[in-house]
Amino acid sequence: MHLSTKILIGLGLGVLAGLGSGAEGLPFMKAWIAPFGSIFLNLIKMIIVPLVFASLIVGVSGLGDARKIGRIGTKTIAYYLGTTAFAIVLGLALGTLVQPGLGLTMPGGEVKAAAKAAPPLMKVIVDIFPSNPLDSMLKANMLQIIVFALFLGGGIAVAGEKGQPAYKFFDALAEACYAVVGMIMKFAPIGVFALIAPVVAANGPSVLLPLLKVIICVYLGCFLHAAVVYGSMLKFIGNYSPVEFFKNILPAQLVAFSTCSSSATLPVNMECVQKMGVSKEVSSFVLPLGATINMDGTALYQGVCALFVAQIYGIDLTSAQMMTIILTGTLASIGTAGVPGAGLIMLTLVLQSVGLPLEGVALVAGIDRVLDMPRTTVNITGDAVVAYLVDKSEAKTA
Repeated sequence: MHLSTKILIGLGLGVLAGLGSGAEGLPFMKAWIAPFGSIFLNLIKMIIVPLVFASLIVGVSGLGDARKIGRIGTKTIAYYLGTTAFAIVLGLALGTLVQPGLGLTMPGGEVKAAAKAAPPLMKVIVDIFPSNPLDSMLKANMLQIIVFALFLGGGIAVAGEKGQPAYKFFDALAEACYAVVGMIMKFAPIGVFALIAPVVAANGPSVLLPLLKVIICVYLGCFLHAAVVYGSMLKFIGNYSPVEFFKNILPAQLVAFSTCSSSATLPVNMECVQKMGVSKEVSSFVLPLGATINMDGTALYQGVCALFVAQIYGIDLTSAQMMTIILTGTLASIGTAGVPGAGLIMLTLVLQSVGLPLEGVALVAGIDRVLDMPRTTVNITGDAVVAYLVDKSEAKTA
């Protein structure tokens, strides 16, 4: 049986087990089922830092010259920021049409303090550059690790023949990491089951009903963005069948849906795109970068949630405020870590930028995990689409 089929079965059984146990079975789920999900996540997290570090160094140094690195980097970032901006526009459009906050009032006494405020944008930019790369690795600060890997990979490329021993070492390390990923993924169906079941048990249908319109908005938006935007890019720019692409990327999408982590899905995503024919040098550069800065699904969620908060407070957003949301959300996506719940921090930054009450975050926080599933799936799908398109354009250049 194919791995994606096993993961899908694990996902389905997890949903059924969660619905069957309900709130009554939640203590049992948390005590005896959830730990297996945590073990699976920990195993993936264990390999993320060495995998990203080694694969990026190999990817950058393997490109050969600085001009090629600059060319691929420019294409990648242009695709990522462009699709992120489009995702926010789509989220705002859906929020305007569906009006998820209409008829809801803020339950004053029950509102908790908003999530901790996001850091200022300039601080995010400054913090990208590590003062101590080893400390960055210990703390798993992915943006800083990526920057250091880019510099080190570029240095190995510039060093030429003298840099080859370092290249061979990191290439061997990357291959070893891929082998470890293969071992970990054998446990994916069990891990997915253990991750999903407690979430469904805790967020049963009755809990989701009051915010059903927000959930529908985000899920519909994510589907449209993947099918229309990514589908069109694959068809008209990449000349590749979207149906074939989505079939090939399904294992990574299922892991993303269940783990809610772009970073945790990275090893599976790399395996999927390489099977589609994307070169290792391009995938090793584009995907780790995308897992950190490409947040299309999260950006779409920002658009929907910003309008949702505005509507429950009876605030009409001006076109200038909507443009501010688009710009802030696009730039904030660069500083948002690819881990579960990071979107809430990003949302506080977006709400602050247009003067919306941060207390609105408390409403969304209750269903954040449910919304995290589709947006993470879209995030990693976008990474794979861009990797394919960049690789195809590089093949033409060659």
